[in-house]
Amino acid sequence: MITLDAGNVLLTHHHRKLLMSRLRRALALGERIGNFAVNVVLRRRGRHVMLTARVQDNRGDFEIRTKSTTLVDAFHDIARTLTSRL
Repeated sequence: MITLDAGNVLLTHHHRKLLMSRLRRALALGERIGNFAVNVVLRRRGRHVMLTARVQDNRGDFEIRTKSTTLVDAFHDIARTLTSRL
């Protein structure tokens, strides 16, 4: 399950679709582990986007943070880190 808190970032349908496509592999791995939940929080400060993902599953809880100038790069970093951590 994914919960998205866009905060002060304006998201289009394209951004939501991009985020879901990037997290598809991580979701599949998380469902295998069980009780998988991701809370994604987006915040914009100036030119930078700060993205925080809080993950809860059977193995434990952890948090991933990234800071980038574009949403696409932030989504990519979070998806790659999340997949490798699972």
